[in-house]
Amino acid sequence: MTREDSAVPITLGVEEELFLVDPGSRDLVRDPDPAVIAECQRNAAAHKVVPEFFRAQIETNSRVCESVAQVRQALLETRGLVIDAAERHGCAVMAASTHPFAAWDTQLTTPKERYERFAVSFQDSLRRFVAGGMHVHAGFGDADSRIRVLTAIRRYLPLLHALSTSSPFFVGRLTGFKSHRMNLFGALHRTGLPRALGSEAEYEDLVREYQRMAFIEDASEIWWDIRPSKAYPTVEMRICDTCTRIDDAVSLVALYASLIRWLSRQDAAGELPPEPPTELIGENRWLAQRYGVLAFFGDMRGGGRLDIADEAERLVEELGDDADALECAAELRHVLSIISDGSGADRQVDHYRLRRLEGDTDDEALRSVVDLVIAETREGVK
Repeated sequence: MTREDSAVPITLGVEEELFLVDPGSRDLVRDPDPAVIAECQRNAAAHKVVPEFFRAQIETNSRVCESVAQVRQALLETRGLVIDAAERHGCAVMAASTHPFAAWDTQLTTPKERYERFAVSFQDSLRRFVAGGMHVHAGFGDADSRIRVLTAIRRYLPLLHALSTSSPFFVGRLTGFKSHRMNLFGALHRTGLPRALGSEAEYEDLVREYQRMAFIEDASEIWWDIRPSKAYPTVEMRICDTCTRIDDAVSLVALYASLIRWLSRQDAAGELPPEPPTELIGENRWLAQRYGVLAFFGDMRGGGRLDIADEAERLVEELGDDADALECAAELRHVLSIISDGSGADRQVDHYRLRRLEGDTDDEALRSVVDLVIAETREGVK
């Protein structure tokens, strides 16, 4: 198939969960001035800004974008408005999926009926989840085609996750995982990989069964790595950590959009490949959270193990026509730079180890990691 075989219009939107940090202590701001989020909401324009479960977090929702270039501009705007409001009220902003040393058991929660209900149900598994992520929405096709493409894209989720990893620390410990966020998230149920689904009707039947047994109120309480959005006609990818750098976040959006266009064209031609077992995708998912861009994945095509760099190189080549059609070829190729240069998690770990070698105490090195992430969060914005 060539890129002219079918036009696949795609709309995009990004949610980022950001931390508010005290510039002096570098700890999380447990109880930030409510004026921070009020100011963000007042200045959001076409974007949306909402509180999160913990008061130390803010979630931004970008406007609907027609291109990857528009996504870049939207992220510059959403990060910019949060940084501006936070700085006016004595806070800094950190884009990473965990804070290097903040204590989970001292955080204050946002008073909201939904959050209070979840806290009663999930107890410490939710209280410990002082973590955030990046969610990417893609609107395309009809409801059934979105489900088929959602299923087909599952095998690529470990790669997308590895590229995004930004949570190697938790409560002052170097965890050994490039994405400790996924360990925390795994303590909650209705998370992880969805099974292979073939149609919108099959998905809606499952949601109705959950509701019939009073497990959920609505589909927004199914927190899979990728899911149909309840609020919008989109497929919402939820597996990614929050990228410290906007360039990395935009590259992941380009990869996701290119995959969707490529798989949608295969779907239209009736040529989607057979699905690998969900359990094997899960093995690669674990390798991604453990090793990030240093992972050796199970090779879904030829068997054995495959260096993530070789997998990404092969995939970028296959997606070339679709990236050209979406005008995001450079952003797609940046995936290879993330692998060669390291993700946000790699930079945090390297910086921590360097500071320790140069004589910093453990506390000093961890605070310096916070400074690094704050600086990367501001790149291109300020």
